[in-house]
Amino acid sequence: MSYRSLRDCVRDLEKHGHLVRVKAEVDPDLEIAEIHRRVFEKGGPALYFERIKGSPFPGVSNLYGTFERTDFIFRKTLDRVQKVIELKADPTRFFRTPLRYSGAPFTALKALPLRSPFKAPVRYSQTRIDQLPQVKSWPMDGGAFVTLPQVLTLPPGSNNIMESNLGMYRIQLSGNEYLPNEEIGLHYQIHRGIGIHHTQYNQSEAPFRCSVFIGGPPAHSFAAIMPLPEGLSELTFAGMLAGRRFRYTRKNGFYISSDADFVITGIIKKQGKKPEGPFGDHLGYYSLKHDFPVMEVERVYHRK
Repeated sequence: MSYRSLRDCVRDLEKHGHLVRVKAEVDPDLEIAEIHRRVFEKGGPALYFERIKGSPFPGVSNLYGTFERTDFIFRKTLDRVQKVIELKADPTRFFRTPLRYSGAPFTALKALPLRSPFKAPVRYSQTRIDQLPQVKSWPMDGGAFVTLPQVLTLPPGSNNIMESNLGMYRIQLSGNEYLPNEEIGLHYQIHRGIGIHHTQYNQSEAPFRCSVFIGGPPAHSFAAIMPLPEGLSELTFAGMLAGRRFRYTRKNGFYISSDADFVITGIIKKQGKKPEGPFGDHLGYYSLKHDFPVMEVERVYHRK
């Protein structure tokens, strides 16, 4: 099915026995992460935390904890997307096996980003950074992190969302020298898409606007991490994988994912980094504290 939101996905997983609810209050400081790891190691279900200490918002984890569950989430679109990727990587495939790829161009065209004519669901209300679940995964982590954000930037002078970069770069919500509710840290390297944009903005007088999307249809998160063929936009890929076009709006010069659960908008400082980390990495060791770019927070939007 085509998920219009992360909530749709949660309901679908629960209906088919792939998700369980945790009704007891849980602490985002180490406890949620430990529960998640134990369930993941056993090949267990996705987890929906109804009550998170210190936050009015629920949370979900382990959505992609098994190949079976990931295949289930994308069961309606994976085959069509695979054909588009194959054709983009090698267009001559179309002439060798035209029947297999006859629908691929239409799949891509029908997945182009769509500007929403109405107020986006994610702009239901606003909150503060400290009201988000402050998840800390390991004892020596430098603060609370979001590890699956979708970070969108555009090059200077561009208002064409097809020229954007959507990447997954962890963000630090608290700790170290960040001003509470005013600054967050971004962890990225200069050779990444956002890093290239940063270099371009250093040579421009334009402010370096950045939008961070959290949640939304699962396809949006996957699009942010996929190594796509040259010329295939992450947003188009998100639309193909979701079976529904990527919806967006603009507010105060920022691009906003209409279907995200949270959107953080702000300006990345061109100069003046701050310490980010330590962070317990998935490779099994702590990434040590180093200076990384800082984003000055403008707004934090959330769904109902």
